[in-house]
Amino acid sequence: MTVGAGTLDRDFPAYALLGNKNRFTGVSLYSGTGMGNKPVALVYNKGSNSSSNLCLPGSLQPELVRGKVVVCDRGVNARVEKGGVVRAAGGVGMIIANTAASGEELVADSHLLPAVAVGRKVGDLIRQYAQSDSNPTAVISFGGTVLNVRPSPVVAAFSSRGPNLVTPQILKPDVIGPGVNILAAWSEAIGPTGLEEDTRKSQFNIMSGTSMSCPHISGLAALLKAAHPTWSPSAIKSALMTTAYTHDNTKSPLRDAAGGTFSNPWAHGSGHVDPSKAVSPGLVYDISSDDYVAFLCSLDYTIEQVQVIAKRNVTCSRKYSDPGQLNYPSFSVVFGNKRVVRYSRELTNVGAAGSMYKVIVSGPAAVKIVVKPSKLFFSGVGEKKRYTVTFVSSKGSSRTARSEFGSILWANPQHLVRSPVAFAWTLL
Repeated sequence: MTVGAGTLDRDFPAYALLGNKNRFTGVSLYSGTGMGNKPVALVYNKGSNSSSNLCLPGSLQPELVRGKVVVCDRGVNARVEKGGVVRAAGGVGMIIANTAASGEELVADSHLLPAVAVGRKVGDLIRQYAQSDSNPTAVISFGGTVLNVRPSPVVAAFSSRGPNLVTPQILKPDVIGPGVNILAAWSEAIGPTGLEEDTRKSQFNIMSGTSMSCPHISGLAALLKAAHPTWSPSAIKSALMTTAYTHDNTKSPLRDAAGGTFSNPWAHGSGHVDPSKAVSPGLVYDISSDDYVAFLCSLDYTIEQVQVIAKRNVTCSRKYSDPGQLNYPSFSVVFGNKRVVRYSRELTNVGAAGSMYKVIVSGPAAVKIVVKPSKLFFSGVGEKKRYTVTFVSSKGSSRTARSEFGSILWANPQHLVRSPVAFAWTLL
């Protein structure tokens, strides 16, 4: 499973009140005594060298920052290390401000001193104030934990994106799961910032990364295996993918923190996992190990290389004409020099006997999508049915580097079995 990261509907707000009466909201996990409510001087980009704006080690002059709140640009060194640099130089607080590279995404950290992280737009306002006002001041305060944050989930800016450059015919990522500001176990051998000078002890920490979203999905896979002991790994993966959702808690399409715009399947894959729906997906795209061997053989690996992966003797007597023929729960259509791409898929009924599904397709105007048959009837549980989908690029479509997206949905009153489709006209 290839897993991207999304936010939760939980936040840890902190506030920066400036001398010009502007109050900005950011995030922080600082848990100390705070800095009181008396404003103190604010400084930005004042130091012994050109990297003082980043608060790199050795870049801040104590005589310029002692007793003050320091604005640090995010980037290059660790966010928590910047706080250590400010504290070592005598600063009493820190505002860590995003740049264009990190956009509006906020990650809460267990800072060594009173500190707040703010997005790029707010960061620009604070930087401008600190450099233009004759006597800039700030005071930082903390708001604990806030629930029911909207919109959520949002795709994390740090989450890796498609297209899949290794095998363009397989859409990646597969899904997203909770990966920002996650409560996680922590070793007391090291402080929550991971810095040497951090002597605090805690059995828990708040962590962010796809390293946090991946174990969520692993845990869900274990839950599904407990509910359905006979299901294969591919059936479990399919259930998680085809039941994932693509709208947030404001009923809007998922957003992407990287640009603040709407997300797409290259960022969120099939969508955000929905455990309760995945337990009863209706239909699954099952894949055997033999299917994967045929897939590997279609990628022009040597038989020896395939044997290293499969750990058994293989002959490559069966291989797909196109790697996208693998019975995957999503589609990635690369037209290249072709106007027509045709894939077959097989669905296994894991719902009730006597289930009827009809297909609903959506896609860009430049592509005609034909699914045959358009209805599937499963008389028994475990029954398998095949369908073929033909994607036809319209004659006027130039081979641009643009990408488009759509979906193929098998629906009945009980279940929606959804597959995202990505379209590309060139390989890069």
